[in-house]
Amino acid sequence: MAGESARIADLDVWRAAQQIIELYPNDPEIAAAQRADSAYEQGDMFNFDLWTRVTKAVTELERVRPTRGQSIQ
Repeated sequence: MAGESARIADLDVWRAAQQIIELYPNDPEIAAAQRADSAYEQGDMFNFDLWTRVTKAVTELERVRPTRGQSIQ
């Protein structure tokens, strides 16, 4: 990744995504996107880029996560 947000390790982005999912189990993607929007509105491009990465990670984790009551095969 290019830019300053690339200085934040991918592992840290995935950890932040997992924390957002734990804190906001019903709408984690919205919670992460709101943080990105807030950073953008403040002109904070570093955190906008970072939260955009977190939002993408949340989306990916949600895509592969089993739904409640569904067992992992």
